[in-house]
Amino acid sequence: MIPNRLRSRLDAANRESRNQWRKVQGREDWQRFRDEKIRLLREAIGPFPQEVCDLRLQVVSTVEGEGCRIQNLVFQSRPGLWVSANLYVPAKPGESMPGLLICHAHHTPKEHGELQDMGVMWARAGCLVLVPDMLGHGERRQHPFRTPADYDKPFRVGRQDYYFRYDLGMQLHLAGETLMGWFAWDLRRCVDVLLSQRDVDSKRIIILGAVAGGGDPAAVAAALDKRITATVVYNSGGAEPESPYPLPEDAEAVFNFAGSGSFESTRNLRRSATDGFLPWVIVGAIAPRRLIYAHEFAWDRPRDPVWKRLETIWEFYDARGRLSGIHGRGSVKGGRPESTHCTHIGPIHRESIHPILASWFDISVTEDDEITERLGERSPTCTEAKLPPERATGVASRHWDLDTLRCMTPELARQLKPKRLCDLLPQRAAERISDVRNRRAAISPDARRERSRRDWASVLGSVTPPSAVKVLSVAKDDGLIEGIRVDRVRLEVEPGIVVPLVLLRPRGAGIESDGLPDKPSPVVVAVAHAGKDKFLQDRAGTIAELLAGGAAVCLPDLRGLGETKPAGSRERWGSLTAQASTALMLGDPMVAARLRDLRSVLAYLRGRSDLNATRIALWGDSFAATNPPERNFHVPRHMDDRPRWSEPLGGLLALLGALYEDKVCAVYVRGGLSDFASVVSEPFVYIPPDVVIPGVLTVGDVPDLAATLAPRPLRMDGLVDGFNRLRTAAEVWDIYRPTRQEYNRAGAADRLFLHDTTTSPAKWLLRQLAVN
Repeated sequence: MIPNRLRSRLDAANRESRNQWRKVQGREDWQRFRDEKIRLLREAIGPFPQEVCDLRLQVVSTVEGEGCRIQNLVFQSRPGLWVSANLYVPAKPGESMPGLLICHAHHTPKEHGELQDMGVMWARAGCLVLVPDMLGHGERRQHPFRTPADYDKPFRVGRQDYYFRYDLGMQLHLAGETLMGWFAWDLRRCVDVLLSQRDVDSKRIIILGAVAGGGDPAAVAAALDKRITATVVYNSGGAEPESPYPLPEDAEAVFNFAGSGSFESTRNLRRSATDGFLPWVIVGAIAPRRLIYAHEFAWDRPRDPVWKRLETIWEFYDARGRLSGIHGRGSVKGGRPESTHCTHIGPIHRESIHPILASWFDISVTEDDEITERLGERSPTCTEAKLPPERATGVASRHWDLDTLRCMTPELARQLKPKRLCDLLPQRAAERISDVRNRRAAISPDARRERSRRDWASVLGSVTPPSAVKVLSVAKDDGLIEGIRVDRVRLEVEPGIVVPLVLLRPRGAGIESDGLPDKPSPVVVAVAHAGKDKFLQDRAGTIAELLAGGAAVCLPDLRGLGETKPAGSRERWGSLTAQASTALMLGDPMVAARLRDLRSVLAYLRGRSDLNATRIALWGDSFAATNPPERNFHVPRHMDDRPRWSEPLGGLLALLGALYEDKVCAVYVRGGLSDFASVVSEPFVYIPPDVVIPGVLTVGDVPDLAATLAPRPLRMDGLVDGFNRLRTAAEVWDIYRPTRQEYNRAGAADRLFLHDTTTSPAKWLLRQLAVN
């Protein structure tokens, strides 16, 4: 159901992209179109720093090589955030040298053999070549797993940087930033470093984006920074077609320009589908500067609709000679040597680059200069593609080990005190939230609530449900449970999205047995990640107590929950992550979609004559077992013994539902997340991806959301932190100071219950519903 709905919306985005492209008839049309899309891209990837900090560039050490030397550098990208990079310099620097910047793949950091080969080769050809560690990789990794000794069980050491991009992406989303935005800014500072070098030619600044996760940041950096003269982007600009190569004749009509979501947030940018800054637009925005549109494997050039668009764009500027396309052989599923796999940019791929750079920039690399044989020490993570025997020619190269190419030495780290992301984000979040709280404190309670609604809608997107909900079916099972009326209802809340729910009513509620109308009953609507079946299984006692007290209980399975949840793993590679990521591309976080579903359910309930529309309470629950405080949370990814995730969606939806529904008279939260700030305080994420709200920490946190409910009754029990550990009463009391202050100002301190253990949840709910 959800994949079909998401696919339908992506198809609509593709159609809109085609329609908009058809209207581009010349250079002026293109530039208006491009400028608007780039503006939206800038907004989506998060703000760049308002003030550019001093680079504080330091050459830590120098390594002498044959025909070149390597300077191990550190420089500051943001205050306290240091970049490690290797600068390859000709042994005899020229008077006007091209500057090359290589954005590595997500596979390995800067010391990989292919990266060393490119650095040495182009330095020998008279270029300055800068190879940085991207954020989260190599010396800039945020997790602690550097060697096999860093965990007491075997794990994939060389892949942890790649895996933890998932955590970095989610944490930056919560803070209103993106991993792509931080990558692009770091690459911009790398250009600053190149331009600070003596005798660099500012008209020959070239960025190369590697095959797996390097091309996309390189394309964005080039689109946003016109100091970059030429760009080589691998595997970026066009999503995979739905049909295999060769492409069909009507490729323009079937090609998936928008792509779809995955854990790799730099490949599926937030709002890219709905706002139309699709990969081909970003790559096209480089025009009329020079571009090598590169493919790791085979490429159907004549039928590729992206290539046709790129050709048209460059022709708008009479600059067709500044656009070139290159490719390898085979496919990602094929084996070597038939398929030209590489880790970053392999020798076979560089063979196609050399003549183009020679023509454009007089960078001369011959077949004899190309480094193809592998001698000497290798990087521990080196996974190089072997060349066919006939290709094993050229210059032999010694590969230096990590210690030789290390930039941030222990002594320098003690001096500079480099900060991690989990040091910076909590501070930034605290400053923004403090500012939000101060602005809201200056206005009236009603204005604060309205401001909060606008603020949360600004990060959620659409929160308004459809005006009409279609009831597909109502099945009555009055004999299923003695003394209980059971309605099984199916609601179509959006085209193709069906919400099944169970409504339990005590006999004597709504319609008496003699057919005479009875007083409409109040109702408790309960939501959780696990869905209605888990409520019936694990909260049967609470439900029975509510029914016995005269309240109806509604158990809906909002989209993707309960019986509609996706199959497969909940880990980074699973369908849950793919769906949540695709939803972000569409500007519609899963939390927002489920909030609309919940509001549609409430609208349906209010339309029933047997229920009291003014006496509705929300119950948000979690069925996830918590982690003990002593649990080790520093666990590598792709391990079976990782700590348990929390399931905070139920509580979050209950609070949001009450924010936007004034007629909700009480809210009960059990097992909810105490605060999103605790999710960004360590380099480990233990919340599911479908509860991530981009920018939530720019408009407030869970305590601020709870404060908007004052003076309505609110009870919150069993709250957990970002590691899914139970919060103590003292911790909750401290974290929820803003909530307590708001309830005190409203004269409703006695309606706020934090960490209450004196009354059963059912009795508390019945009391708020005024049911005796």
